[in-house]
Amino acid sequence: MPEIAKQRPGTMRLIDALQYRLPLAGVVSILHRASGLILFLLLPFIIWLFDKSVTSEMSYAEFTSTFVAGWGFLPGWFMKVVVLGLIWAYLHHFAAGIRYLVMDAFHTVSKAQGRQSAIATLVFSLLLTAALGYKLFMS
Repeated sequence: MPEIAKQRPGTMRLIDALQYRLPLAGVVSILHRASGLILFLLLPFIIWLFDKSVTSEMSYAEFTSTFVAGWGFLPGWFMKVVVLGLIWAYLHHFAAGIRYLVMDAFHTVSKAQGRQSAIATLVFSLLLTAALGYKLFMS
């Protein structure tokens, strides 16, 4: 008769982990890490965008036409979506970083203050991303 495998204490199955509901402050923390990873991994692309935009007037014209006509096999809308993702990643990472700096500076963070600052971080980053995305897609 086969032995039933016992789960060790302190371990969690993936299905159990997916059913756990994080508080909003935890979601902001995970998104802060994810946005930092996105910014780090796309740093060569960001540097390329910056280089194309400031090298000369001719390269700037080529740069702006890339977002209309596309680049190689990538359509222009896809480039704009990638840039919109970078905009969100930067704004969220910046807002969450300010949130953590304030929390560390004052050392008086309650559960309610943590939730309110998490909401403010999400609202700030999403509203500014929407505004800049509107400008990006309407140009």
